[in-house]
Amino acid sequence: MKRKLSIVVLFLLFIVAALSLVACSDSSDTDTSSNDDNATEENNSDEPLTLTFFNADGEEKTFDDPVAQKITEQTGIKLEMDYPVGGNDEAIPLMIASGEYPDLIFAKGDLGKLIEAGGVIKLDDLIEEKGDNLKAMYGDQLDRLRRSPDDPSIYSVGTYGVTNSVWELGGTFQIQLDVLRELGYPEIETLDDFEAAITEYYEKYPEIDGQKTIPLSLLGSDWRWLITVGDKSSQAAGIPGDGQWSINDETGEAVYKFLEPDVKEYFRWLNGMNAKGLLDPESFTHTYDTYISKISSGRVLSLSDEPWNYGDAEKALLQNGMESRTYAPLPVTVRPDNVHQGLKDYGFSGGYGIAISSTSEHQERAFEFLDWMASEEAQILVNWGIEGENYDIVDGNRVMQEDDRERLNTDSDYGKETGVGYYIYPFPQWGNGAVDTSGQPITSNTEQVIINNFHETEKEVLAEYGMENWIDWFPPPEELGVSNHGQAWNYTIDTGSDLEIIQQKADDLTEQRITQAILGDPEDFDAAWDSMIEELNAMDIEKANQEMTELTQSIMELWGTK
Repeated sequence: MKRKLSIVVLFLLFIVAALSLVACSDSSDTDTSSNDDNATEENNSDEPLTLTFFNADGEEKTFDDPVAQKITEQTGIKLEMDYPVGGNDEAIPLMIASGEYPDLIFAKGDLGKLIEAGGVIKLDDLIEEKGDNLKAMYGDQLDRLRRSPDDPSIYSVGTYGVTNSVWELGGTFQIQLDVLRELGYPEIETLDDFEAAITEYYEKYPEIDGQKTIPLSLLGSDWRWLITVGDKSSQAAGIPGDGQWSINDETGEAVYKFLEPDVKEYFRWLNGMNAKGLLDPESFTHTYDTYISKISSGRVLSLSDEPWNYGDAEKALLQNGMESRTYAPLPVTVRPDNVHQGLKDYGFSGGYGIAISSTSEHQERAFEFLDWMASEEAQILVNWGIEGENYDIVDGNRVMQEDDRERLNTDSDYGKETGVGYYIYPFPQWGNGAVDTSGQPITSNTEQVIINNFHETEKEVLAEYGMENWIDWFPPPEELGVSNHGQAWNYTIDTGSDLEIIQQKADDLTEQRITQAILGDPEDFDAAWDSMIEELNAMDIEKANQEMTELTQSIMELWGTK
């Protein structure tokens, strides 16, 4: 009896399930209207809608600071933010394997994997129908959001500013202001000039505050090898910022940059610095925290880094009254005729951006949120904060309140706690140099504000060199021209392509072999380098050169710059 009852129950369950499937099937033809109904209900709800957001460059953070609350008030959206714990680069592949995606995804270079897996949606129709703010923001640069000539669809928005005025930068090296002051403000243009300056100061002051002086420190023990070791070789060789590539901007011809002669000479120089005891012996082993601690102590004379990476240490120096131990950026090159590309205008490069997942139940609301982030109201909010709390209107202009300005320059937790500046990247942004409808700058850091915020020692050193701003040391943008191809490191490369596979192998190889070459005996440097080139040739680096050339040329064709 029990068995018969079970069969009957199972049969009834089967019928219910089948009816449910039919209902679902019948509703598929009216999916858009159903979504519209849901969107309407969500818009009319008093409770904010929570969207999940994965940020490949994120950190542990809740969406409850004052600026976030204001965003929720204006949009009805709260973000539940996730990030790759411990720098895990498998987060996107794991999403793809599981088929479970957050509503919004900033995947950086893994966007192509999501596209190929069907994990994100095309945004073209949404932009056309309800993307007025995005269309106004991107203007004639909108095509730069498109993936490729073969797939000219738009899958993501945001990440970098459409306007890109550069008023502050890192240069090839950063040198302590006290070194420049102590040595009588020397001219430092080449690697030899730079080495001479820090050597002379180091010999005078082998210790600082009772600790051993470190002439030059790098951070090559993790992914930051790329920014403190690899990228700096491009800058020293006068190669524009195309990541691992050296690209002819007229023809689109690409060469894996470690094949370039002046890149080799940069690493030969680092090898000599190590042999002379001028390079921090822990440059390829210490942790980020140890590196920052060393800089914060004031005993590191020079760096090869970017301000966003060592900024917390510089703020600690200021908090501890060590202005003279903060840094000035130097446009140092291998040879005098190398032209430093630090102020190069790359235009809007597209590429990376925030995408909307194919599994999100709130695709339209997610898009409306991204479009609102591109609005003038949103841009003022995320850049300046809240009127009366973070800035005031003085004579019709926005002026940052003094305590906020102070914290912005000295407190590494300011953005995280207040939200001011925190939601600019990787969201859609107008960028430095953009102005609102009243003609005021969208970003709070104009060049004049930057100049006004220099501390007294900076102003003193700048005056001795006859400059107002550190960028006055660098070749100006008008001499460098605007890039026809954007920046190659920002391209979406097809997953599993020969280019992706060969470049990944080449990147792994060069990081290992170049580190070994730097730390080896100078007499062995050429042999070590030649051996690395042989290995690159064996993995068919020439094929990667050819495919990157074709990709670059196709991008230029898509953008109408070739």
